[in-house]
Amino acid sequence: MEDMLKVGLVQQANTGNRAANIEKLEQNIRACALQGAELVVLQELHNGLYFCQTENTEVFDQAEPVPGPSTEVFGALAKELGVVLVLSLFEKRAPGLYHNTAVVIEKDGTIAGKYRKMHIPDDPAYYEKFYFTPGDLGFEPIQTSVGKLGVLVCWDQWYPEAARLMAMKGAELLIYPTAIGWESSDAEDEKQRQLDAWITVQRGHAVANGIPVVAVNRVGHEDDPSGQTNGIQFWGNSFVAGPQGELLVEFSNGMDEVGVLTVDKTRSENVRRWWPFFRDRRIDAFGGLTERFLI
Repeated sequence: MEDMLKVGLVQQANTGNRAANIEKLEQNIRACALQGAELVVLQELHNGLYFCQTENTEVFDQAEPVPGPSTEVFGALAKELGVVLVLSLFEKRAPGLYHNTAVVIEKDGTIAGKYRKMHIPDDPAYYEKFYFTPGDLGFEPIQTSVGKLGVLVCWDQWYPEAARLMAMKGAELLIYPTAIGWESSDAEDEKQRQLDAWITVQRGHAVANGIPVVAVNRVGHEDDPSGQTNGIQFWGNSFVAGPQGELLVEFSNGMDEVGVLTVDKTRSENVRRWWPFFRDRRIDAFGGLTERFLI
């Protein structure tokens, strides 16, 4: 992998028109490629609306196999443009068995690997346990022509153990396709605390592991189909942090944005020499981490 990597981020608002969403994604990926992107990261469940605000069995009809229609469409685009793509799909594994799955497409259009979301939330407006079975592929980085990618998904970003295991297995970047936003009844100061926490915890993963973090969130308001809430305002703020947690780019929280930046991977080696956290880990004393709680 080259020392300098150009990474593209696609942050967009979606509608209920999946074909239009995919066309928009294609245009945004092309815009990244025109700016020299070698790796392009999309947001969580990017083909449609965030359907987990309600529990509706008809939504399972949106799921697809991997490989399947989306990997075919985006695989052809990756091959045409010569870029590596990180997708986020609603995977149908078998009847009644579904996953929230990130798929990495190599620049030749083939599937380099996939990751099934391990941590599944079940909160008001985020009823993901109804739809998704927890992942069973572990925390395994995906080898690509642009490097070894530690791909995780959304709720995984709150767990330092997931980031650590990816880093311990040689991930050169941590990547988080995301769908997170504000519930309308929250006070403004509470909204700011939530956003700050989201950014801070992921910058912490960069610092603790000495590698860059790429977080790509959706943006825009999406209605609650049940009408029980006022929907979710997805807060965008997609960002890339360097290996000391430094913000290399940060998008707005209110609009579609596409951007490309250069990540210098030699900094990871240098930062790990300056801050040798892996050297000083007391692995002989960490057994309690495999327990649910310690009292």
